[in-house]
Amino acid sequence: MTTPSSLLQQMVDIAESRNQDNRERTRIVVQVGHCSESVGAIQISKIIHAVEKSEIQVVTAGCDGACHEGPKVTITLPSGNHKIIPRTDEDTAYQIAGLIKTGVNTESPTDFFSSQSRIAMEGIGSIDPVSIDEYLLQGGYSGLAQALMATPDEVIATVKESGLRGRGGAYFPAAIKWDSARKSQGSQTYLIVNCEEGEPGIFKDRHLMEGIPHRILEGMIIAAYASGSSEAYIYVNAEADLSSKRLQGAVDQAYKSGFLGEKILGSSFSLQVEIRRGAGGYVCGEETTLLNTIEGYRREPRIKPPLPIESGLRANPTVINNAETLASVPFIMTQGPETFAKIGTDDSAGTKIISLSGAVERPGVVEVPMGTTLRQIIYDIGGGPIEGHEITTIAIGGPSSGVFPATMLDTKIAPGQLHESGVMLGAGGVIALDERTDVMGIVRHLANYNSNESCGKCTPCREGTPRIVEALDRMRYGNGSTADIEELRDLADIVELASLCGLGQAAGGPIKSALHFFGDEFNKLVNN
Repeated sequence: MTTPSSLLQQMVDIAESRNQDNRERTRIVVQVGHCSESVGAIQISKIIHAVEKSEIQVVTAGCDGACHEGPKVTITLPSGNHKIIPRTDEDTAYQIAGLIKTGVNTESPTDFFSSQSRIAMEGIGSIDPVSIDEYLLQGGYSGLAQALMATPDEVIATVKESGLRGRGGAYFPAAIKWDSARKSQGSQTYLIVNCEEGEPGIFKDRHLMEGIPHRILEGMIIAAYASGSSEAYIYVNAEADLSSKRLQGAVDQAYKSGFLGEKILGSSFSLQVEIRRGAGGYVCGEETTLLNTIEGYRREPRIKPPLPIESGLRANPTVINNAETLASVPFIMTQGPETFAKIGTDDSAGTKIISLSGAVERPGVVEVPMGTTLRQIIYDIGGGPIEGHEITTIAIGGPSSGVFPATMLDTKIAPGQLHESGVMLGAGGVIALDERTDVMGIVRHLANYNSNESCGKCTPCREGTPRIVEALDRMRYGNGSTADIEELRDLADIVELASLCGLGQAAGGPIKSALHFFGDEFNKLVNN
C-alpha cells in the first residue's frame, strides 16, 4: 500500500542517489544572509564559486545566526575534517583553493552555540536553502508525512499537547487557532504565514526564510491540513528581497516535488500557495492590516471582533501564524509533543528565537529554551559588553515593548509581560546598550518610530503618539516640567486603552517602562 511515508522514502532515496557523488567532493559552504550582505558576502560568494570544479562543491547557505562572524565560510573535506573561516575577506576568498589542501582546522568560537537549543533553526548555515534534496536528507518533510497519515483532529491534539504558542508576539496557542478554523462555518478557509517582521531590532524570521525555507513550508502545510485550509499565502516584508527569493525557490521546488498542489504525497489533501509582499510599514505586521493589504485595501487595521479566525480574508475563516511558529511544528510531529513540552518551562514550552543586537561582542540570532535569562543571552551567548564598556540598558521586544535597566538582567524570557511596567518579550528582540547611549534618547527614538508608523486610522494613536514625542523633546531640550511627566503617563495610558490595534495599544510601553525604571532621569530634566 502506498502511503505518504513510503512516497517520501522514495523521494529521499532519489535525493540520496543524486547526492552520492557529492560525498566524495570537498564541500565549501558560503553563508549569505541579509546580515552578511552588508559586509561583502555576495562578492565573497562569487569569488569562491569560481573555484568550483569536479572535486569541489560550493554551496550558498543562509546565516547560521552568528552574524558577527560574517562573511563565514566552512570547508569540509571528504574525510570529514573541516575548517570554519569567520569574517572572510576577499584576499582570503581568493586563497580558498589553497586552504583546502592544508587540512588545518580553524574553528570559530563555540560559546555562541553551546548554550543554544536549536529546533526551528537547526541546519541553517550548513545546507543549501533552496535544495529540496538537502532538506530531505536532513529529515525534511517527515513531519508532514506523519501528519497526513493522521486525522486533522489528531494533528491538532498533538500540537496542543506540545504546548506550542505563537511566536509572533501574542503567544496564542497554535492548536486552538487551527481547531477554531476547522470548526468554523465558512465556505473557504485560508492560512496566512506572517513574515512581515517590520520591527526594528527584530530579524529572526528573515534568518528562517533565508536559511531553511522548506521548514516553514512544511509547518505551513501541516497547519493547513489540520485547520482545513486549501489556500495559503506567505506574507513577506516589502524590503526582504533575499527572503522572498529563497522562499519562492522553495515553493517552486515543493510544487515540482508534490509537496504542494493536488493530492500532496498521495493523500486527498491539496494546497495552493502564493507569496505576497507587504505593503510597507510597521503596521502591516498587525494581522487585520495584513488582511486588508492582501485584499488591496489601505494598510490600516480592522475593528475586532470579528477575529480573523471567524471572518478574515475575504470574510472567510483565516488562520494567521508566524513563520517561527510553523518552523517548530515539524519537530513536534517527528520527535513527539512530549519532547517539545519538556523544553522550556511548565508555562511556556519549547524554544524562542531571539534577535540579539547592540553593544555586545557577538550579536546575531539565537535560539534558546523559554525561561532563559537575559543575562545568559547577553553574556553567555552574546559575549557581554564591548571591551571597556558596561551594559546599562536593555531594549526588549521592539518599539512596542519597553526598556530594562541592567538590574533586570536575571529576568527570564516568557510569553506576555516580563514586568508589570508593561515590558513584553514580543517577537523576541533584545538590544543591549552601554553607558554611551542615553536612555532618554532611546525612549525618544522608540516613541518617534511609533509616531511615524501610525497608520492614522484611530485618533488615540494618531494624535497621542506625536504628543508623546513632543513632551519628550520638551524635557530633553530644557523645557520640561512635572506637567510633562504627568502628560506622558496619561498619554501612555490613553493609547494603550483606546487605540484600535495592538500596535497602537503597545505604543505607550517604552514610556511606562522608562518612567518606572528610569524615573530619576526624567526628574533631572524637570525645571519646575
